[in-house]
Amino acid sequence: MPSHHHEKIVLKGSAGKLQALYQAGEAGKPAIVVCHPHPLYGGTMRNKVVYWIARAFEDQGCAVLRFNFRGVEQSEGEWDEGHGESEDVIAALNYLQDNNPDSPLWLAGFSFGTYAGLKAARQDSRVERMFAIAPAVNLWSFDFMQGDSRPLTVVSGIDDEIVPFEQVQTWIRTMPSHVDFHAIDGAGHFFPKHMSDMTDCLLNDCF
Repeated sequence: MPSHHHEKIVLKGSAGKLQALYQAGEAGKPAIVVCHPHPLYGGTMRNKVVYWIARAFEDQGCAVLRFNFRGVEQSEGEWDEGHGESEDVIAALNYLQDNNPDSPLWLAGFSFGTYAGLKAARQDSRVERMFAIAPAVNLWSFDFMQGDSRPLTVVSGIDDEIVPFEQVQTWIRTMPSHVDFHAIDGAGHFFPKHMSDMTDCLLNDCF
């Protein structure tokens, strides 16, 4: 199992500098950006769910980049309703590609991070695989994902207290059949007692 050494780095975003943590990976293994939940509700790259998503992929030898959206902690800029935040994701992808030119680029997001992350990925063909954890489909429109044929893994808690599970199901029914949808019985939005179940769902589809 790889050791965990998170390098503190600064990304060049369109609104200024972005604070980030980077774990180098093994040559040729995927390089993945992990996007954090809503900045106005305490979301940061140190969120527990984001940490365990990142750790799960680090344990597989992947290069992993977590970063703070604009206006969060030491990241410059201001909240931009998800529009500018998707540009922040592009900056993170640029860094990963520059530092892992032979690795496939993947993207994962938790809650709001799924919106900003998938919105960026939809416009960036470099992203080969996507992961949506507790996607906030009740707060943001994900219609932009219509017609996307890349692999997408969605993980949702049946007892999610923030994003109604039924609304996630409704969104999944609008998506192509290539989407892998995992529903975790008893899990809430932050997967407090189901973190290992959540990370297993992510890894089982690709490792």
